Amino acid sequence: MDSNSSAAPEQPAWESASVVRVLPTIAPRKLNKVPFVELADGRLQGVVSSGSDISRVYVASVTAGTHGLSCSTNNNRPCGGLNQGWGCKHLDSLIEEAVLQYGQDRVARFLRVEVPEGSRLSSCLKGTRDPAPAAAVFSRFLRHLTYLELPGSATPIPELHWFPAGVGR
Repeated sequence: MDSNSSAAPEQPAWESASVVRVLPTIAPRKLNKVPFVELADGRLQGVVSSGSDISRVYVASVTAGTHGLSCSTNNNRPCGGLNQGWGCKHLDSLIEEAVLQYGQDRVARFLRVEVPEGSRLSSCLKGTRDPAPAAAVFSRFLRHLTYLELPGSATPIPELHWFPAGVGR
């Protein structure tokens, strides 16, 4: 029996060539609502579309440990909803999508928060308003968008060096 005739589904060649384990998303995400979410720079952060203006986006974040909350437009205008209490709908959307992308346990560990069984992560955060710079997150989001415009190629892209340059290497 050769190694290709196993009962398990065949792994795509690019996954076996990768030097970093590829983690699948927990559940499908709605990219039109939260097109960018990441656990980076000590924050859960991302870009959230405005519900009222198609041309406006918000950069929202939750700082790990302190749970400092930040939400502003990409040009640093503060979100009005964040000033009226715990958080805003943009932060809620960001947290929901992060849980879909990474799983609640991983996001909770990253943010350093205990989430009791059956509770939502956002209800366990006790943060206050703590503005964070939106420009760096928005710039990274725009850079990721440019990768979608690149033609398919086996040539390495320096910023994506952890992905294989070609299949079967």
